[in-house]
Amino acid sequence: MTAEFVLDLDEGMLEYFREMADVLVDRCGISRPEAVARINRQYADLEIAPYPDLMCHEAPEFWALSAYYGRGDHLLPPTGDPDADAHIDFSRLPVHPAPARDSRFWTLPQ
Repeated sequence: MTAEFVLDLDEGMLEYFREMADVLVDRCGISRPEAVARINRQYADLEIAPYPDLMCHEAPEFWALSAYYGRGDHLLPPTGDPDADAHIDFSRLPVHPAPARDSRFWTLPQ
């Protein structure tokens, strides 16, 4: 476990997960503590290999956005790729609720 994330991450994967949190802060307008909590909830049960883990075959946006948005009427959640997501009206996508404030997923001060 790292200070932020509830997973065992090496330095490379820690940086990758921090980039995921940056995506949620920048694109979704949420606080860093909430971004980390959402990522923790979404991926807490995964066993992450050292960098580059298999998830690195996609950009951090791909994994980050699914921690925030649901699929709505779309077959797949947003990918973070502007071309692939061009048809998505993000304002109409359902937003997953944030994790409960008393959950183990909130690791940063609010």
